[in-house]
Amino acid sequence: MGPGPGLSAYNSVSQLLTDLWWSIADTARHLAMPNLDPAERSRGQAELEQGLADADVLTYYLSHPGRQAAATLRALAVPETYLELSREAERIGRGLIGDVKVSAAVTGVEAPPVDEPEAAVDRRPRFDVLVVADLSEAERTKIAGELRAIRRPEDPFVYDVVAVPSFVDAMVAVLVNPWIQAVVVRPDFRGRSALDLTLLDDLVPALDVPDIEYFTAAERARILARAVRDARPELDLYLVEQASVEHLATEIGRDFDSVFLQQEDVLDLHLTILRGVGKRYRTPFYSALLQYARMPAGVFHALPVSRGNSVVHSPWIHDLANFYGLNLFLAETSATSGGLDSLLEPHGPIKEAQDLAARAFGSRRTYFVTNGTSTADKIVTQSLVAPGDVVLVDRNCHKSHHYAQVMAGSHVAYLDGYSLDAYAMYGAIPLADIKRTLLAYRREGRLDKVRMISLTNCTFDGVVYDVQRVMTECLAIKPDLVFLWDEAWFAFARFHPVYRHRTAMASADAIAARLGTAEYRAEYEAHREQIQGMTDEELVNEPLLPDPDRVRIRAYATHSTHKTLTSLRQDSMIHVYDDDFSRRSEEAFHEAYMTHTSTSPNYQILASLDIGRRQVELEGFELVLRQVELAMTLRDRIAGHPLLSKYFRVLASSDLIPDPYRPSGREDPLHIGPVAMEQAWRTDEFVLDPCRLTIEISATGIDGDTFKHRHLMDRWGIQVNKTTRNTVLAMTNIGTTRSAAAQLLRALIGIAEELEDGVAQLAPEQRQAFDLEVDSLAHDHPPLPDFSRFHAAFRADPEGATADGDMRKPYYMAYREELCEFVTSEEARRHLDAGRPVVSAIFVTPYPPGFPVLVPGQEFSKDILDFMDALDTKEIHGFDPVRGYRVFVEAALEEGAAEPGAGTSGASGASTA
Repeated sequence: MGPGPGLSAYNSVSQLLTDLWWSIADTARHLAMPNLDPAERSRGQAELEQGLADADVLTYYLSHPGRQAAATLRALAVPETYLELSREAERIGRGLIGDVKVSAAVTGVEAPPVDEPEAAVDRRPRFDVLVVADLSEAERTKIAGELRAIRRPEDPFVYDVVAVPSFVDAMVAVLVNPWIQAVVVRPDFRGRSALDLTLLDDLVPALDVPDIEYFTAAERARILARAVRDARPELDLYLVEQASVEHLATEIGRDFDSVFLQQEDVLDLHLTILRGVGKRYRTPFYSALLQYARMPAGVFHALPVSRGNSVVHSPWIHDLANFYGLNLFLAETSATSGGLDSLLEPHGPIKEAQDLAARAFGSRRTYFVTNGTSTADKIVTQSLVAPGDVVLVDRNCHKSHHYAQVMAGSHVAYLDGYSLDAYAMYGAIPLADIKRTLLAYRREGRLDKVRMISLTNCTFDGVVYDVQRVMTECLAIKPDLVFLWDEAWFAFARFHPVYRHRTAMASADAIAARLGTAEYRAEYEAHREQIQGMTDEELVNEPLLPDPDRVRIRAYATHSTHKTLTSLRQDSMIHVYDDDFSRRSEEAFHEAYMTHTSTSPNYQILASLDIGRRQVELEGFELVLRQVELAMTLRDRIAGHPLLSKYFRVLASSDLIPDPYRPSGREDPLHIGPVAMEQAWRTDEFVLDPCRLTIEISATGIDGDTFKHRHLMDRWGIQVNKTTRNTVLAMTNIGTTRSAAAQLLRALIGIAEELEDGVAQLAPEQRQAFDLEVDSLAHDHPPLPDFSRFHAAFRADPEGATADGDMRKPYYMAYREELCEFVTSEEARRHLDAGRPVVSAIFVTPYPPGFPVLVPGQEFSKDILDFMDALDTKEIHGFDPVRGYRVFVEAALEEGAAEPGAGTSGASGASTA
């Protein structure tokens, strides 16, 4: 017997809590052994005492297992009852791992016995209410008893009370207890905790504790409310005071949802708590569709499948109903009446559902999209960009952005991310490069043409921007710049206190709040004096501040809700935080939305958006914590297993983010714990989403595509997101289970064991071939090519330093066969050697890396040809392995240059936005 793993081995409080009970159980069982060596007994008793002390701290903030559970175990911590202590600790541990109901005697929570019939189990959702007040034990018991006494069988939810006396305890509680849904504050709380919280040092971020005693009751309440809102904005906050509630109500502003008089409002408080959770529980459209499905209806419109009539009565396809269930067809309709709504012109439950989503995700407006984020990106781009407007675009973005620019007729200025040649992937766009590009447009007198910048946050491989910094500094150069943040893989981030600050909507709101203060105005005035006379290159390296009198915050985010939250495929949302939306953009947005949205949207998709929003408002914090915990556990298990670490390596922050962009200096903050992760996320230009596990597989001698399909999928049933030549990308999500994580580990161990056995039996010449393949995967990487340039025929300013180009013109020119020809790589090289430009007529996209290496109107370069020739990938869109590349003939380029508008900005550049 010996001490358990140190705190550095834990990635979350829940993981620590679960292991703690098993550790107590093991220690108590060991102490119950007869004839134990005295030294060993003494050591075990010390370990048991430490475990019980840790349990006292952790259960202080939970209702299940709560303080009563810790007290019960401590009472059993005597030699005569060590075995009973062990059994009770195991019982609690099982309850945390599975769905086992733990007895009320131990937990203090009303729950049926383990063997009670299923029908008797109360299935109402349960949650915790945090009470923050300096209460005596008698007062705490009295308040909890009063609230419990007024429960009613007809209440839709059941809750338990957790009471804490201080600001620190309150903040620890909301960070470690995911079941808290409401916070009730009495302003007499203290500042600091009386507990020794050393146990949580590596798991809970350091708190900035104000000197509470020097503030008025209203000020204390407001400080705590804002700290809670910053950590978990979804929670309801209520203020309870013994007197002067009318005065407090006028001082607290919007920080609290309601104010109550303690002596007389217990029932009102109870009902308000239930109503507050009920507001988040509401699903207007899902409920309307559910009600519609229960109504008898005669169908005399389109959709034979409506009500299942064409399916259930068919002898040939009735199995479809058996597979999907009848409800799918009962809820299928093209009607917008009968309690339903129109997605194109919502005024009823769809409008309500979108408003609830806007509240949940922190936007000013939210729109549902039923055909994917590809369409969402096109809607936003078309609504904001007119022909001739310049748009800065991440070249490594999703294909929808490239096609959106074609449709809009914009002039695209491509930005290259930093390259990771060793893994055939790009990172993100350094802020210095973005600023340098904007300053070049300003220097050439064309900054007014720049309308929007489109960036991917986080990237497919998990690199996350400092969104607030990017927006702030770009707005200092162009105060009305529009930001489109493609957060297709980042919808979950809103519901984690560390992730949230790097999302588009939270960043836009934070900038708006900061710019509206007198302190910022003074800071800006000093900054403006400081940068007077600086050169553009000096400004690139200087943190810039925008003019608060000129800034218009215009941020859009698109979410592939189905990718990281609960919803059906093709579910997406558009979130809007735009100061000029009502005044300048709403009408254009509506037209773009009508252009790209089906008049027959799938109601099941819409309903799943509604219910997915309900889930993350009520349990998103808990689910995302678990998602991160599982990802970190997988990282630790692979790194710590001798056989797995021989063949596999999960890439760390230091592998995917170069040193200059990590000023925290943390080589891999993910392994150090949540606190180190939070510190890096506060300071570094780029950070790595720990839920993306890029597994480097060079040592296996198997390329990524083969590894994904032949080994993981075909043999082990493991699905992963993407591959490069020497990596596979796995990710955890809110639906990932511990069993799934174990299955991935088992698959990797199985593959490693087979490799170990197989390599040991290779003949010398076979071993040499294997080693060469390993070396090739590890070191033979063609450098990723940067964007070359648009041909002069398609550039707005052929002679200028700004190199934006019009893709729409060459895209449609390629429809004319007489303007195109095919060239092989060798022929293209001969043309380049002869000084003749070779210009792509279409998009050429190899997978990997999964972005267009060539776009319409782009000139070939030798670097591009070298990269393409070195690729051994099987999937290249836009390339014919027999005929080669589709390019423009020389006459086409002359024709393109001669067309009206060539060499200019095309349209006037006056955007509808």
